[in-house]
Amino acid sequence: MSARSSRVTHQHTQAEAVESPKKPAKGKAGAAKKNRLSGGFFRFVITRFLLIIPTVFILVTVVFFVMRATGDPITAAQGGRLSPDELQRRIHEAGYDRPLLVQYVEYLGNLLHGDLGTTVTDNQPVISILTRYGAATFELAILALIVALVVGIVLGRIAAKHRDRLADAGIRTFAILCYATPVFFLGLMLKLVFSVWLGWLPSSGRASLASQAQFDRLIRPTGFYIIDALQLGDPAVLLDVLRHAVLPALALGLLTAGVFIRLVRTNVISTYNSGYVEAARSRGVSEKRLLSKHAWKPALIPIITVMGMQIAVMLAGAVLTETTFEWKGLGFMLSNYLKARDFVAVQGIVILIAIIVSVANFIVDVVSALIDPRVRY
Repeated sequence: MSARSSRVTHQHTQAEAVESPKKPAKGKAGAAKKNRLSGGFFRFVITRFLLIIPTVFILVTVVFFVMRATGDPITAAQGGRLSPDELQRRIHEAGYDRPLLVQYVEYLGNLLHGDLGTTVTDNQPVISILTRYGAATFELAILALIVALVVGIVLGRIAAKHRDRLADAGIRTFAILCYATPVFFLGLMLKLVFSVWLGWLPSSGRASLASQAQFDRLIRPTGFYIIDALQLGDPAVLLDVLRHAVLPALALGLLTAGVFIRLVRTNVISTYNSGYVEAARSRGVSEKRLLSKHAWKPALIPIITVMGMQIAVMLAGAVLTETTFEWKGLGFMLSNYLKARDFVAVQGIVILIAIIVSVANFIVDVVSALIDPRVRY
């Protein structure tokens, strides 16, 4: 009996000796795997960030040479207004009579120092134009994105829930109309209905003259009228700013909402019919919970992925939207400088928009990599 106990104890000791090295090895393997994933993710982020540099460089180069394709900026803007001698004098002073390659190298050097040049028509530093009117465009883009997400997600979920029914058909038609209607035409229709016929909302501007006079009292205005109104602490000014923002945000936001509606509907239906949802349904999970918990979250991933491209669409649409509603932002100023053929100002605004789009796509790629397990890095 003693020999048998000794044999069992010896076998048990051997088993522990064999198993004990495996546990630390498994832990080390898990830690190594985690480290590899972390290292891979950071390499992915750094690589995507570094790609912004050649992207912006190519865009800067293309914009520079395209703007110079019709000649120098002074001749384009002031050619018919100045005498030939005065025109040549100003061209020489600005350095536009030098070889194009020399101008290009100098322009890149100035960009590295934050100098985007001086406008030809009103002799202002381009950087001051960007800082003065950029906040208005960003504010409009943020409000439009909120409209697009709210309308797109809500209506997309409803369409998926009532698939192939009357509500679904109506929402899909609405999405097509939103995407296909030119933003300036939609803006004019909104102004006609809500400003002219109903008189509910103002038709142009970012705020009334009384509110703008209140903003002049601020020591450090941000340029974001909603934030500035909150700084003032005056509900009447905040309400006035929001009323002026409704129609431009709707016009620009509905353009993107049409894309989001179709994305949400398609992806919710796809995940709703997937294997793991069917397994949850077989366990007795309610249809409402299946839609809200199991099929909903995976459907958000394509929206986040597409959001970077839609920001570019919004910034392009902001030119027409701001012109339609006289919303004095970068789009409004870009339209004016294009009419005046002030290519220096146009060049600076386009470069800033290109940088914003590149950075926005970088952020979207990083967020997608964090939430989407299918992304490999």
